[in-house]
Amino acid sequence: MSVPKKVYKATIKGIGSYVPDKILTNCDLEKIVDTSDEWIRTRTGIAERRIAKDNQTTSDLAAQAALKAISSAKIDPKDIDLIINATITPDMIFPATACFVQKKIKAVNAACFDISAACTGFIFALATAQQYIESGFYKNILVIGAETISKFLDWQDRNTCVLFGDGAGAAIVSRVKGKNDGEIVESYLASDGKYTELLNIPGGGSLYPASYKTVDDKLHCMKMAGSEVFKVAVQSMLDGIFKVLKKAKMDTDDIACFIPHQANIRIIQAIGKRLKVPDEKIFVNLDKYGNTSAATVIIALDEAIKNKTVKKGDNVLLVAFGGGFTWGATILRLGKL
Repeated sequence: MSVPKKVYKATIKGIGSYVPDKILTNCDLEKIVDTSDEWIRTRTGIAERRIAKDNQTTSDLAAQAALKAISSAKIDPKDIDLIINATITPDMIFPATACFVQKKIKAVNAACFDISAACTGFIFALATAQQYIESGFYKNILVIGAETISKFLDWQDRNTCVLFGDGAGAAIVSRVKGKNDGEIVESYLASDGKYTELLNIPGGGSLYPASYKTVDDKLHCMKMAGSEVFKVAVQSMLDGIFKVLKKAKMDTDDIACFIPHQANIRIIQAIGKRLKVPDEKIFVNLDKYGNTSAATVIIALDEAIKNKTVKKGDNVLLVAFGGGFTWGATILRLGKL
């Protein structure tokens, strides 16, 4: 497959994230479901997670993160040409949650659409924005990963309800103008549809339209075959890392920080061991937020920048894995943020 010639380079010009105020600790979960703080910590690495209010939607979280990214980029919402929102917990089946965000932030000149790639959603959205910028089609794109997973959980299923939290992260992707602006160096995306039964929310689509039976059977809640997902997740994220490094003509020594999908500390540790990189090069905030699906890597990147774990000029590798199965990785050279 031929690769189109780049007219421009793309970079992350601004970044922001938002999590709800409500904190749900492992001790709180002990009162809801048959589990314990020790069981959750040792098996997942999670201590607490954020939970949206009943009246908070995914677009509410996304809009808060978007406004922070817009402020960071020092642009006007009217300068945004396109909004790409990655989510599996949309406000509605349609219209796109990106359209709700557009209304809330007054980005009146933007086209809008959603991407559904589960936990890999932000990386898919970022790679899509990269192509629009590099081809010259758009100048400024708002890319969001936002989820209210808590609204789609079975709170009696300890295998899923302890893992997830709510949150949003956003980035402004723009054309590179100066040598200090950084660059989205390379991206790699992949999927394998034979695993669709292992991680999904089966109800509400054309296969199982909403009915009394789908509600009674909890088909509108997340279903996951944990041990099978674990095995594929490790190998798939390693595949994404090695493929994107090869495309960029880099190796692990060239990467200042790896930011993996924040799903399970054992997955992250297994990846680190296979890569043979020191723990300090792998960013983890899983303990505070749990798995926020499409939002994990962008929330983590925002936090890594804010606490100076990474700095201008660093090469940062984002990698994620999610239902579908989908997986992918992106290498960023950070500019001034």
